[in-house]
Amino acid sequence: MSDKLSRYRSKRDPGRTPEPIPETAAASPGGNAFVIQEHHARSLHWDLRLERDGVLVSWAVPKGLPADPGTNHLAVQTEDHPMEYLTFHGEIPQGEYGGGTMTVWDTGTYDTEKWSDREVKFVLRGERAAGRFVLFRTRDKNWMIHRMGSAVRDPFPSVEPMLPTARARPPKDAAAYAFEFAWGGRRLLVPIDGGRTDAAREHPWLRGLAESFGSRSAVLDGEVATLGGTELLVFYDLLYDNGRSLVAEPYTARRAALEALGLTGAHWQTAPSWPGEAGPVLRAAREQGLPGVVAKRLDSAYAPGPSKSWLLIPT
Repeated sequence: MSDKLSRYRSKRDPGRTPEPIPETAAASPGGNAFVIQEHHARSLHWDLRLERDGVLVSWAVPKGLPADPGTNHLAVQTEDHPMEYLTFHGEIPQGEYGGGTMTVWDTGTYDTEKWSDREVKFVLRGERAAGRFVLFRTRDKNWMIHRMGSAVRDPFPSVEPMLPTARARPPKDAAAYAFEFAWGGRRLLVPIDGGRTDAAREHPWLRGLAESFGSRSAVLDGEVATLGGTELLVFYDLLYDNGRSLVAEPYTARRAALEALGLTGAHWQTAPSWPGEAGPVLRAAREQGLPGVVAKRLDSAYAPGPSKSWLLIPT
């Protein structure tokens, strides 16, 4: 039993890492505990660990558990971990194997439906991770993980932005609108899933934003503008949050969900919004040399393409 952890121990120095390093594996055959740890190492991933014959058989899953049976995720098998790792969380020093921050994302029990060298079929019973999954080996250490059954979240919405209709004057029923600056930048929708975003291909600095979301999925709407000589992504809408589509929700609900995220960083921020205040916002936009103001109906859903629920009033 003790040789099951030889590879684990060979990768770790007990004088440098706070990780548990027992001499032998636990003698608890038949146990069925699991843990999923969120691991901010060189790249963000989730570690899935299933108890088996006194150790935690482990896979690193870069994008986390799939929420949709139509999408499989890569799972790379790593060394068996000791049972003490079920509750481990903390900072593994940089320069050490797996250096970075590790937190317990979920824990619970699981039922085994099949276990072989090439396929592991199981049912997770956790608070955040629940349902039937199958791990199947594709090549060497590389496996794929597949969710069986129905999806556990809404599908991502269309990535077509909602566009304002030009209008010379503010609406007369100003109390029915929120007023925001028109930034004169380039529109950008940012989908985030599994701590990653495709928008980082063009804007690498968005990797930090995506990683900060962890396993939380989102689709953000905003503009890349240059303010004070610095490129800044200004967010002003939230189309999808934590597995739920918000496009049918009114602007007020989407705006509240966006503000609750507290998005503030060196390269991104949440745009200010002023309900019912057309005149002061227009004056401030003129003073700052901005091209205009966008009036957004408080009760409007998010509809891709041109819409009369959003009005662009030039300065």
